[in-house]
Amino acid sequence: MPGGIPRYADAMTRQEDNQPDAIQAAVIAFLRDPAAHGGAGPVETITTHASVIFLVGDRAYKLKRAVTYSFLDYGTVQQREAACRAELMLNRRTAPELYLGVRAIHRLADGGIGWGGAGEILDWVVEMARFPQEALFSHLVETGGLSPPLLRATADAIAHFHAEAAIMPAFGGADGIAAVLAINAGNMREMMPSAEVERLIDATEAAFAAGHDLLERRRLDGRVRRCHGDLHLRNICLLEGRPVLFDCIEFSDQIACTDVLYDLAFLLMDLIHRGHTNFASIVFNRYLDRTDEEDGLPLLPLFLSLRAGVRAHVTARAAGAGPSPEAAAYLRRAVALLQPVPPRLVAIGGLSGTGKSTVAAALAPLIGQAPGARLLRSDVLRKRHFGLAPEEKLPPDAYRPEVNAAVYEALMAAARAALAAGVSVILDAVSAKPAERAAFATLASACGVPFSGLWLEGDPAILAARIAARRNDASDADDAVLRQQLGYDLGAIDWRRIDAGGSPPEVVAAARQALGIAP
Repeated sequence: MPGGIPRYADAMTRQEDNQPDAIQAAVIAFLRDPAAHGGAGPVETITTHASVIFLVGDRAYKLKRAVTYSFLDYGTVQQREAACRAELMLNRRTAPELYLGVRAIHRLADGGIGWGGAGEILDWVVEMARFPQEALFSHLVETGGLSPPLLRATADAIAHFHAEAAIMPAFGGADGIAAVLAINAGNMREMMPSAEVERLIDATEAAFAAGHDLLERRRLDGRVRRCHGDLHLRNICLLEGRPVLFDCIEFSDQIACTDVLYDLAFLLMDLIHRGHTNFASIVFNRYLDRTDEEDGLPLLPLFLSLRAGVRAHVTARAAGAGPSPEAAAYLRRAVALLQPVPPRLVAIGGLSGTGKSTVAAALAPLIGQAPGARLLRSDVLRKRHFGLAPEEKLPPDAYRPEVNAAVYEALMAAARAALAAGVSVILDAVSAKPAERAAFATLASACGVPFSGLWLEGDPAILAARIAARRNDASDADDAVLRQQLGYDLGAIDWRRIDAGGSPPEVVAAARQALGIAP
């Protein structure tokens, strides 16, 4: 069972300053003894700032350390019991198969220590099902184990979790983010004082001031919920082929009860910082496809930067005296995530099977601020219009002209909102009508952003083969739809034409060149 790095700088009190008391030291010795586990095998121990985790056989036992920090108090047996029970309850929201129960450790009649008995309760542990460390997303991202389908499933799981989480309007909002900003500023000034830190603090305060009212509107609108609070790659694992969120914050309402986009931002930042902005783009766009959180887009740079700032000072404190290259890298990331990138609008059109969505997904992380452009696909918006997941099929009457008009209007509205938030947009739609193509260019002009239109075209036989090979795709187009499209009067096409008959990398390379995106 993973431990993870401390969540806040206060947690990094040196271990020698928080040695276990004599009773807990005896409990730890008991849990380290294979005999305490019925000979299930050797005991592996992981110690973090707040817990000691004992891995043995198919079980993990998590003991709260008898420590007190500014944000966390496990100083008494009663407090540790309450924390264990809260951890069990909260994590069963997302990982019931991992969180099995809470067990007491007693003083036995003979003076020894054991699992049962009527004697004094010495401590408590959370009993968990053990899983291989290789199942952690932090491992999978380094070994090629993450894939677009798995990342989309992860975004779906997070979106579902956020939708079901309790609304907590007493927390979060402007006051909640101001508290994070103050923690970051104080700790960075202490641990890594520099002109760059001061520039980051100034930029963060400016972004916070600009987003103050929106933070409050979202709080009052129910977007502050009892979230995970520590949603990075080390706290997601792959179990039986599906992503499972675990090890949420149980000890602090202030940390756990936050804006859902700030919760998501930790995972996005983690992916970006590890050099996988393409993965962050998939999660970002899929999450927005499954939720109604687009109004929070102006806050995303602030949220991402704050998450990187937290990691910067926590890493600096963990490293102790002297400069920390890792902390410095997080600091640079926090600064970069606040740097504005002028938005642009890109439209990718073409008949079914030309690979519009493949090209759009490849371009999205390369355009605009990290995690990249908002990818708006007409097929996905149509499913959302009917309350369906992108991969669910629609009947033919869902493609009536009036529905098509409503989908394009929704596409335009979503693009307009994202551009107003400073986010670049890629529109992925057939765009067969000249009026539709003209409307996209007009929208860009009205928003004061540059516009580029790409028209993909290829041999009908190739398009038909691609359509036949599709699996679990948002498009419902089949061979009959393609034949109908081939008869369209497309009018004059003034977008940049791209031969879509080559391999996906070749088509993407041509699209990048057309948009002036360097390799």
